[in-house]
Amino acid sequence: MTARREIEAVTQRIRERSRPTREAYLARVDEAASKGAHRTVLSCGNLAHGFAACGAHDKQALAGDTVPNLGIITSYNDMLSAHQPFEPFPALIKEAAREAGGVAQVAGGVPAMCDGVTQGQPGMELSLFSRDVIAMAAAVGLSHNMFDAAVFLGVCDKIVPGLAIAAFTFGHLPAVFIPAGPMTTGLPNDEKARIRQLFAEGKVGREALLEAESKSYHGPGTCTFYGTANSNQMLMEIMGLHTPGSSFVNPNTPLRDALTKEAARRALAITSLGNEFTPVGRMIDERSVVNGVVGLNATGGSTNHTIHLIAMAAAAGIRLTWQDIADISENVPLLARVYPNGLADVNHFHAAGGLGFMIRELLDAGLLHEDVQTIWGPGLRQYAIEAKLGADGNVVREQAPAASGDEKVLAPYAKAFQPTGGIRVLKGNIGQAIIKTSAVKGEHRLIEAPAIVFETQEALQAAFKAGEIDRDFIAVIRYQGPMANGMPELHKLTPLLGVLQDRGYRVALVTDGRMSGASGKVPAAIHVTPEALDGGVIGKVRDGDMMRLDANAGTLEVLVSAEELQGREQARADLSGNQFGLGRELFAGFRQLASRADQGAAVF
Repeated sequence: MTARREIEAVTQRIRERSRPTREAYLARVDEAASKGAHRTVLSCGNLAHGFAACGAHDKQALAGDTVPNLGIITSYNDMLSAHQPFEPFPALIKEAAREAGGVAQVAGGVPAMCDGVTQGQPGMELSLFSRDVIAMAAAVGLSHNMFDAAVFLGVCDKIVPGLAIAAFTFGHLPAVFIPAGPMTTGLPNDEKARIRQLFAEGKVGREALLEAESKSYHGPGTCTFYGTANSNQMLMEIMGLHTPGSSFVNPNTPLRDALTKEAARRALAITSLGNEFTPVGRMIDERSVVNGVVGLNATGGSTNHTIHLIAMAAAAGIRLTWQDIADISENVPLLARVYPNGLADVNHFHAAGGLGFMIRELLDAGLLHEDVQTIWGPGLRQYAIEAKLGADGNVVREQAPAASGDEKVLAPYAKAFQPTGGIRVLKGNIGQAIIKTSAVKGEHRLIEAPAIVFETQEALQAAFKAGEIDRDFIAVIRYQGPMANGMPELHKLTPLLGVLQDRGYRVALVTDGRMSGASGKVPAAIHVTPEALDGGVIGKVRDGDMMRLDANAGTLEVLVSAEELQGREQARADLSGNQFGLGRELFAGFRQLASRADQGAAVF
């Protein structure tokens, strides 16, 4: 089944735009594949170093040239809930590899930081750039050229995009992504949000807030709201990089372990030493990328992926734009209501039918390319399933349920929550911006109000606490882009603006920073491009300027004449405070090299 004409038109546009870069990329992939990653290309000294720490069995296997070797890239650490479950995965993967006649080695580790820990803190200014560090760290691990395929252990916000960039850069190797799964359900998300707003208003203390947060984030696994981490898992599955049905199975369960071992066996099966060679650079193409964008919109996924998907696609020679994402959004309905655009969490989504149900609905509606290659073989319909544990301890798969288990959480195509996706591009005399509309009620999608300009999120917080902004306004927070300070998320502002909206004021946010996958009920025009430090008009907005944010029409304007704006000088911010501390001095070069948000905010 082919995708309907609107989706095919965007795909063809991407294909034509990408032709020169994609052809050059595929030529590099084919050249690398022809040389092979077999151990015989290494000198005896190279090879001896490569397996010196292995056991006798693995040494003997690697000394020849007929046994496939998996390179494991892991983001394990035991501080962060999402990555702690990866601790036993290398042992499981090595066991599965030996049982299948192969070998597996941990090729390298990559850093994994948590935006939840660094929100509102100086460390958040390293967050976006950590994606590119992760890509480079993974490349270092794979550069030893000891491997016939790679498996990538990662879950959260910047980790999976960074790993994907590395995987596509090493496109001559098969690549399988192995998730750890979400933590079990804790405190309901609406109750967590309520306590956060009460704390912002000073009605409850830190002790009550910490208790609520601890009940929400209470065990191993990803956070259960539908932010960037869980959007990552959806993307890896709908783009064919996971084994079918593996994204949202809880950690430390027999099914999770069975899926991990199965993924290792599959990675071995698709190396060049077998009959199903599937180099990831050939596997991923423009259709796969479009499928990812469709899934992002159908689930109301993270706005961060309007940056990450562009960078990921570019690593495979594919040139994706914000306009492509917006045009797909216009043709893809919203099928999921998961917090922050609903009350359910990702476990409820999975129990209602999850990705298998959603992929089947989108395929039947012609909104996905079915004729793609995946790590599981040709065709995306293989992913319209539900994974279960068989009596023998292995994974078995059944067709996705015919009906949603809860239509308030996961809707069939015929009963979509809204006819368009959750992400729009705003355009106007201020430049371009992204807005996530899926959680914003219709009456809040058009805001016309005077600007109040801030150059730090702390300044807005102080104004709120002083009672100075109890009125209609559009908060403009600038000098928050990748070139200025690494483009931190400003999610700490969500409760404050939510309080003001609940008091009846018409409020919105306009920023060249990020607002995260947890963008909520307040309209937020984010990723404004060009950013203030790049000469963007956002740097010319003044207190009191009338602004108009219209998410329905897709416009963002400062209501000042072109002549007036032309004559204004660019406001300058003192950025000296973000040059040092908690490692920020090490990232000065990244800030100088970073591309614009609509180009992926990458340093390479």
